[in-house]
Amino acid sequence: MKLYALILAGSLTLLSLAATGVRSETQTYTDPYKMMEVLADNTFSRIAKDQSKIEADPEVLRLIVNEELVPYIDSRYAALRVIGNSADLRNTPREDLLAFVDAFQNYMVATYAGVFTQYRDQKVMIEPARAIDNQKIISIKTRVIDPGKPDINIEFKLRRGKDADTWLVFDMVAEGISLLDSKRAELSNLIRQQGLKSVTVLLTEKAQAPITRPEEK
Repeated sequence: MKLYALILAGSLTLLSLAATGVRSETQTYTDPYKMMEVLADNTFSRIAKDQSKIEADPEVLRLIVNEELVPYIDSRYAALRVIGNSADLRNTPREDLLAFVDAFQNYMVATYAGVFTQYRDQKVMIEPARAIDNQKIISIKTRVIDPGKPDINIEFKLRRGKDADTWLVFDMVAEGISLLDSKRAELSNLIRQQGLKSVTVLLTEKAQAPITRPEEK
């Protein structure tokens, strides 16, 4: 299966885990399975409700992703994982790291918004809860059901930080392909060759591009 299709499936799954309506503040969950259940109860409702707005202006999807999805993703952790050994983090100015995290998050928001233009009422099934004990990183398996097509298995990686009780998503693995690993492969060489600041500028430019359907690019 092509990577785009996997990103699409995983992105649609993530959207299905986004709560509906405008929140005055982000909900937090100490039980990751409960978080998935609560958010999945409102599967696709906001994007379905705003279809006419999205058809008129796909940029609405950027707003939806920022409001509904970003609060439940550990963008900082994911961005630092993407950098990995490509840069000397200990000697990198803090402001440069923060700028990269912000650019990476905005880049991923644009990526998700683009694939969400392909929403076609897919359904998602989440595995039953299992014991967590003292684990700090867990995986939760889901299945995307699209009538007339084979089911797609998506595994979400969640973590809770040191001294934290709440859980956030930092990666998804679709049919064995990690989105985080694919982005690290895409960006790590660029960071080594051009430097973190240069890649930050590149991601910022990509993130600012208009939201369009993938086939329109």
